[in-house]
Amino acid sequence: MTLACATKTEERAARRRGVRTALVGIGARRGLPDGPVVSFGLAGGLHDGLACGDVLDATRVVDSDGTVLWEGSPLGVRGARPGTILAVDAVVDDPAERRRLHERTGADAADMESGVLARSGRLVGCLRAISDTPARTLGPLAQVLDGDGRLRPGGVARALAAPRHTGRALADVRGALKKLSGVSA
Repeated sequence: MTLACATKTEERAARRRGVRTALVGIGARRGLPDGPVVSFGLAGGLHDGLACGDVLDATRVVDSDGTVLWEGSPLGVRGARPGTILAVDAVVDDPAERRRLHERTGADAADMESGVLARSGRLVGCLRAISDTPARTLGPLAQVLDGDGRLRPGGVARALAAPRHTGRALADVRGALKKLSGVSA
């Protein structure tokens, strides 16, 4: 089993677990590893019942219509709670849109990789830490990375122009990664 990660930062957190990892890129654009995979990394919370740092051990992945793309047992990770992941094509940072997606699909959090992995037929689970919520959005930080996980100069400039929001969002991301690397099977 391989932990499939979108970014190098997520992959570093996965390696701390001492298991095989693969860097698949944002939206899994870099391709998938062979064999069974676990979607591992950060996700954006879609409702106010989640806090930054909560870890989800998903039992379902759904699309924007609520259609189930994958369903299975949780991985059984201590310190994580069961949940549903929404497969999205882009970061959803607007609080009202997040809540609307939750109401429409029943999903708890959204990410850009789990849907691709589910459609491959090799997904065996999702372990995702909440890095942002409707009340604690990413703001300008949402536009810092391009589709390959590289820094966008314009996105970095916008993030630097809003240091308070960006600093808080970065702290939330770091906290979520720390929680993710600290949960145990």
